[in-house]
Amino acid sequence: MRGGSLSRQRSPTIPQRGEKMQLEYGVENTTRAIGARSSSRITRKFGMQSLPEGRLHIRLEGSAGQSLGAFSVQGLLLEVLGDANDYVGKGLSGATIVVTPRPRDRRSSIGDAIIGNTCLYGATAGKLFAAGTAGVRFAVRNSGAKSVVEGCGANGCEYMTNGRAVILGPVGDNFGAGMTGGAAYIWDPSDRFAQVVNPDSIDWYPLGEMSEDHIGEAKALIEEHNRRTGSLRARELLDNWEVTLGQMLMIVPKEVASMLLARKQPAKKKQAERA
Repeated sequence: MRGGSLSRQRSPTIPQRGEKMQLEYGVENTTRAIGARSSSRITRKFGMQSLPEGRLHIRLEGSAGQSLGAFSVQGLLLEVLGDANDYVGKGLSGATIVVTPRPRDRRSSIGDAIIGNTCLYGATAGKLFAAGTAGVRFAVRNSGAKSVVEGCGANGCEYMTNGRAVILGPVGDNFGAGMTGGAAYIWDPSDRFAQVVNPDSIDWYPLGEMSEDHIGEAKALIEEHNRRTGSLRARELLDNWEVTLGQMLMIVPKEVASMLLARKQPAKKKQAERA
């Protein structure tokens, strides 16, 4: 069902009996916190975890304003064809957010920014798939959400306490500062991660030397990213998975590294020994 301009909608619409509902709108960057009021109504009627994923599917075309999907709950699927501003998924609480370039831009925009700064700040659950790069402070204080992006700026995964972040592109300085939980999987074909990481908080390991569970988890998230966004980068990496696996790293906090990877030697130590 097409709903015209989202900025004109005053009363959020939600499924009344848990049936599937799909709405389509144009969106401008003056419209903020899309999904917050709908999530409030979903929570009051169904609770935070009772409505199955994607029962309310909102498709947007254009540029979404700040805080797309803020505090959004399970049952809500937000799909943006275009891009989004800062704070995507702030406090995300179970919803799924998908941001992908318009079809005509997909090949020319590989590696371009598609979501802004401080995305997934304080997220507790849910998923974010963005077929482009994120700004600075991506997944800061994330405590449970899963995400796939194609690069991020400085201070990625800062103070992260749980969840998963798959980053299919370069990351900025001070990655992982204060990270105490969760894990990140990073595609690092240029072998530059050691130059930008914060080594005080985390250790990193070649993903190919990790358990099948860890490898399977990373690959499954990349496959879901490709399926939901049509990402050309994800498709290329999956088509050459053996090569990709050799270029992937798994990042974990020092506090849990000894427990999860007791017999594995950190990649940075191996590099020092080879030198």
